[in-house]
Amino acid sequence: MNSSFKALSDPTRRKILHLLKSKDLTAGEIAEHFQISKPSISHHLSLLKQSGLVLDERQGQHIIYSLNSTVFQELMAWFMDFLPEKGEEKNED
Repeated sequence: MNSSFKALSDPTRRKILHLLKSKDLTAGEIAEHFQISKPSISHHLSLLKQSGLVLDERQGQHIIYSLNSTVFQELMAWFMDFLPEKGEEKNED
């Protein structure tokens, strides 16, 4: 889970995830939304893949990137553990 948080700490990677929320994209399609080099986009995609937030699939000559919703569900479940349950009071120590 630490690699997921590290991946989410970067604004470029968060924007990539936001783009992939709408639809699956190739690296070239993702790069069109940024003013940085394609090798930099590739590096960000690699970190997102290593963290499990993004999946890739080869289709012919292209690699298609998509969100891994399972990891997002796990992260959300982890965050939800910190919210007080209904009827539970906050500890004001």
